Amino acid sequence: MAIQAPATRPANPRFSSGPCAKPPTWTLDALADAALGRSHRAAVGKNKLKDAIEITRDVLGVPAEYKIGIVPASDTGAYEMAMWSLLGERPVEMLAWESFGSGWVTDAVKQLKLDAVVKTADYGQIVDLSSIDFTKDVCFTWNGTTSGVRVPNGDWIPADREGLTLCDATSAAFAMDLAWDKLDVTTFSWQKVLGGEAAHGILILSPRAVERLETYTPAWPLPKIFRLTKGGKLIDGIFTGATINTPSMLCVEDYLFALDWAKSVGGLQGLIARADANTAAITAFVDAKPWVDFLAVDPATRSNTSVCLKFTDDRIQDGAAFAKAVAKRLEAEGIALDIGAYRDAPAGLRIWCGGTVETSDIEAMLPWLNWAFEAEIDAQKAAA
Repeated sequence: MAIQAPATRPANPRFSSGPCAKPPTWTLDALADAALGRSHRAAVGKNKLKDAIEITRDVLGVPAEYKIGIVPASDTGAYEMAMWSLLGERPVEMLAWESFGSGWVTDAVKQLKLDAVVKTADYGQIVDLSSIDFTKDVCFTWNGTTSGVRVPNGDWIPADREGLTLCDATSAAFAMDLAWDKLDVTTFSWQKVLGGEAAHGILILSPRAVERLETYTPAWPLPKIFRLTKGGKLIDGIFTGATINTPSMLCVEDYLFALDWAKSVGGLQGLIARADANTAAITAFVDAKPWVDFLAVDPATRSNTSVCLKFTDDRIQDGAAFAKAVAKRLEAEGIALDIGAYRDAPAGLRIWCGGTVETSDIEAMLPWLNWAFEAEIDAQKAAA
């Protein structure tokens, strides 16, 4: 007998972990004031870029003495820029518990050939944060987008550290409280928590990071797109809207809209509350179902944005094929798009719960997830 499909459908089936869902009130018409066909160095372009920087500072609570810049190539470009410009002055500890953190390890060890201690954890786990040597520079991701594991807070980072901390915060910024006094370099992209368009990154530097830039020259050549100093001084224009290369003013307008929307829902705390409510709905579902669990083992390190799930039912014969089939069923029904686990992660699902997603859509999707699971179990039996 066919399993009855739920009656209620999500209004928005977009649960991708990047690019992520647009703010609920977004329309193309909202971008009508974009400075299209104008130079980004003209007053209109510079003012919009500067607004994007300063509203970012306001919403995230970034200290006034920190520098915020808009840079090319998304979060990847921002983090690479930081690594290539700042690392090498002292040894470094590279921390990784998912694929993007592992990518930074590869860059440090194989490309920059740094004196590095590498500490890794399996998907669902996190490294021993009490073991980190902060006389060294430390590179880490605040939230593992592909594992659903995040650091619980910034308490593990000492205020009197000797090295710099370089934090990839791309799926954490605007959804989690970032400990700014513990972070010397912070990077993220618009396309994650605020649902912005791709290809632009944000680079945030503490005074300690600026001091390093102005007193240390890496041993390797830096391409123009990575250069943050000139004549031993910070290129301050980068942090006031004079970008290194030409930005998309349409994307800037889109980001400005998202920032205004963020303010309208209560700013950072409102965004955190929305993400937490979405994750709480999934938690209640997981607690009620014996066949599914979080990939993150410890609730204290469980992400509230990129929520990763695994199937635990003993009847499942091929975990990877089963997870793909469930995701395919949900996509075919127009219920949930792009929720398969990341290609390097264990088999399962990854459901984006950031603040641009409505809790009502999560709640409408979950009965369909149960439907897809039961339907696939039946299909597996029939094929046996």
